[in-house]
Amino acid sequence: SFGWNCYRLVILFKKKTTILCYTEGRLVKKSFSFDTLNFFSPSPLKGRDLWVLVLGRFPTQHTIGIPEFKYIANMHGDETVGRELLLHLIDFLVTNDKSDPVVTRLINSTRIHIMPSMNPDGFEATTTHDCYYSEGRFNKNGEDLNRNFPDVFNSNNVTIQPETQAVINWIQNETFVLSANLHGGALIASYTFDNGNPATGSLQGYSRSRDDDVFIHLAKTYSSNHASMYKGNECGNKPVFPYGITNGYAWYQLQGGMQDYNYIWGQCFEITLELSCCKYPPASQLQDFWNDNKAALIEYIKQVHLGVKGQVLDRHGQPIPNVIVEAKGREHICPYRTNQHGEYYLLLLPGSYVILWHLIDMHLTKWVFTHESSCSKRLLVYKVPQDSLLDFYWLSINVDFIIHIQPQQNYFH
Repeated sequence: SFGWNCYRLVILFKKKTTILCYTEGRLVKKSFSFDTLNFFSPSPLKGRDLWVLVLGRFPTQHTIGIPEFKYIANMHGDETVGRELLLHLIDFLVTNDKSDPVVTRLINSTRIHIMPSMNPDGFEATTTHDCYYSEGRFNKNGEDLNRNFPDVFNSNNVTIQPETQAVINWIQNETFVLSANLHGGALIASYTFDNGNPATGSLQGYSRSRDDDVFIHLAKTYSSNHASMYKGNECGNKPVFPYGITNGYAWYQLQGGMQDYNYIWGQCFEITLELSCCKYPPASQLQDFWNDNKAALIEYIKQVHLGVKGQVLDRHGQPIPNVIVEAKGREHICPYRTNQHGEYYLLLLPGSYVILWHLIDMHLTKWVFTHESSCSKRLLVYKVPQDSLLDFYWLSINVDFIIHIQPQQNYFH
């Protein structure tokens, strides 16, 4: 049921996952098969835990070749619509698994992480339902979590909050490829960069990443599948946002934001979705919000399968981590590297690309930023076998090859 008074309690027992929903004194119970779902808390907090639900055919661990996707909502505690949408998205995906072919294929081919609330303390502290602002925006320590991440363009010198650190650890421990962060107070899809410098075009009022075309596609995917976001003026916005999307910096500059952190340090493309003109609307409107967003939420998850993916192995078939794999002309501030399984995932639109591999960091960049040394946080150790030295040296040289990506519009149909 739809309603703000619904508090979910997660129980793991044997092979069943049960969600208990207490709403207006009435208990609603649902049980789901454990082969589809996995609940965990990235890090215990002094207040309320941050709970994540993972959906997939193998939800408890990463599977080679299966991309990782995540949705996060309610990092501002008083922006509440996304929280409820994600709870109902979980219900929809699990209920329709093995009966709806699109949902089934999505769960077969993707590991989907869903965090309904990044700021549960802020949500509980929001006692006044206001369309514009309340103290529930902040966490228990009075901090804005979307200004609390390390910033590559400016030394923001913030005290990292427990919620932020939990999410950072989560990002560093997984191989996320695509993500979205659900907010409220507007109706628009915003994409990186939120901050910038002259090298990214900030002097022109638009902070452009080298994957700008992909980000525009991602934002348009959501807005065009939403009931009205694509119109760009549903909240009386001045100026109107064409297609209901915007570059974050072009809208307003933001330091310490989560979507920039994901893209720069997490190797994960993330956009910010503003889903309601009113931050905390009446519960009676929640069914309409679900109807407006349902198709867009599903379509956006599919985009995790854009581009190319692969694995780098030595001659013995052992995976090699830390190999830089990037498309020429799309080098990242922190080079994108293979994970512990030797995997790489590059989100690219249909077209022809030169892919560059190299193991030793000969990455030269014109980016100007502050925390250069922090790019090494994700580095993993690879012990080169004695008889594989030729392979190692081969990989230390730039290797170019051309790929051609064709549209796969019918992948989920």
